[in-house]
Amino acid sequence: MNEYLPGLEGVPATKSNISDIDGDKGILSYRGYPISQLAEHSTFEETTLLLLDGQLPTSDTLAVFDDQLRKNRRVKYNIRNMMMSLPATGHPMEMLQTAVASLGMFYPGSECLTGGDACADLDYVRNMTVKIIARMPVMVTMWEHIRNGYDPVAPRADLNYAANFLYMFTGQEHDPFVVDIFDKCLILHAEHTINASTFAALVAGSTLTSPYGVVAAAIGTLSGPLHGGANEKVVAMLKQIGSPSKVKAWLDNALANKEKIWGMGHREYNVKDPRATILQKFMESYIKQKGGKLSALFETALALEEVAQERLGAKGVYPNVDYYSGILYSEIGIPVDQFTSIFAVARSAGWLAHWREQLSNNRIFRPTQVYTGSPTRDYVPIKKRRAP
Repeated sequence: MNEYLPGLEGVPATKSNISDIDGDKGILSYRGYPISQLAEHSTFEETTLLLLDGQLPTSDTLAVFDDQLRKNRRVKYNIRNMMMSLPATGHPMEMLQTAVASLGMFYPGSECLTGGDACADLDYVRNMTVKIIARMPVMVTMWEHIRNGYDPVAPRADLNYAANFLYMFTGQEHDPFVVDIFDKCLILHAEHTINASTFAALVAGSTLTSPYGVVAAAIGTLSGPLHGGANEKVVAMLKQIGSPSKVKAWLDNALANKEKIWGMGHREYNVKDPRATILQKFMESYIKQKGGKLSALFETALALEEVAQERLGAKGVYPNVDYYSGILYSEIGIPVDQFTSIFAVARSAGWLAHWREQLSNNRIFRPTQVYTGSPTRDYVPIKKRRAP
């Protein structure tokens, strides 16, 4: 195939049985289970095992996995010291990519990946997966304190994944209702077929680099505003609009100037992203729990969605997962620049599931190109060259 398709749109890059999207019906499923059912009934720990192993775990299997995650939350003090040497003004995603990449130096163990064949040692794959998924949220929360001049909050083994993350982030236990919503948010962000960051993970994994290198590559890709960083842009956009009364004029002006409407549209969906629908319901439940008063951001977001549907619905442009996730995180009290870090924490489950799948039938990625440069020509000594 020599046809060039920008962004590889529609070009299959791999075979996978991890997740699937029906863009016309607005259905996302993990291993065949609709995301709506998982968000209602599952937990992030259970969903992670589903992504990794291909089936819903038994209670005993889940208990063992949960215990492994809890026991692997601590990181060496060298990691903390390294973070303390980083600029406090650095973006959390830059810190996270640096910290994850450094884990391989403090926790070596890539022997299984050496040689010409991909690793078939599932114990190695599982152990590395547990260590990364367990430590990702710890490093995110450590940075929140370190960059503000404080010592990190120690992890607690008596709290589940979501509860411990929020506890380490603020130093306080959160309302179980908030913990449950946050847990569901992690489920929604855990996996989404072969998106840009997952593809980066596949390419890195195909070289048999360490899983730390795989996840670091994925984090760097996710940080871009056209991928995971869009949730930060949504909040900035809504603040710029200011209020529901200003939505129509703002949107008309943005469309006239061909500006991007952050959080709107998705290459895979012709209808509203199912994750956006679920997040909107979470937001409504949260507001009801807190007394029923709409926040300014949420009120503006609802108004913008309504007007955007009139203007852009016929083109299949609807809210995606980034549209409401940032608003919800803002309500919980999480700083805007940490939104994408949370995305990365959740998506580590999907990245590592794809890493495992890639290793099971590995072949290094080596795409071709359509060359558009000069034809073969002779070298000209510098004294004989003329200015163009």
